[in-house]
Amino acid sequence: MARKEIKSEITGSVWKILKQPGDAVGDEDALMILESMKMEIPVLAEMSGTVAEIRVKENDAVSEGQVLAVLDA
Repeated sequence: MARKEIKSEITGSVWKILKQPGDAVGDEDALMILESMKMEIPVLAEMSGTVAEIRVKENDAVSEGQVLAVLDA
């Protein structure tokens, strides 16, 4: 089974989590929305599969390169 870590491309905070562990996702589906400098940036699935883990909570501060979620194919 392929496993993919989804990492933050920005430093900011988690505004809204859209998917939960066990949810099926398609390639490019939004997993969550980050907020940075009053801009909303969607975090997209990089493959189709199932959400294995969400490693952050809403309102958490995140750093660039931090693992936000894990997907299983």
